[in-house]
Amino acid sequence: QVQLAESGGGLVQAGGSLRLSCASSRSIFSISAMGWYRQAPGKQRELVASITSGIITNYADSVKGRFTISRDNAKNTVYLQMNSLKPEDTAVYYCNARTVWVKEVNDYWGQGTQVTVSS
Repeated sequence: QVQLAESGGGLVQAGGSLRLSCASSRSIFSISAMGWYRQAPGKQRELVASITSGIITNYADSVKGRFTISRDNAKNTVYLQMNSLKPEDTAVYYCNARTVWVKEVNDYWGQGTQVTVSS
């Protein structure tokens, strides 16, 4: 089991910045990949960014060059630095942890944190 706790959401004006944090109850050394997803009203949840245990990152095209995902293994925390925010970034942001053991894949989710970008 992995418990995830997000923080750092809020209201910001377009062009501003926010940093989201996701603290894991389990050492992130043992987690294959961690990521941030978001879900806007009436839309499906989508991947924003992910980072593997081998520090390979992946970003949605819509956030490339503006968002940066990173991890602090000592703190068991993953961050999402969001710069140049746009109104279309408004959504609930969810932290995800994926563990892989042989053929068993498990996904764990945080409770979500609201990000609202005003124009």
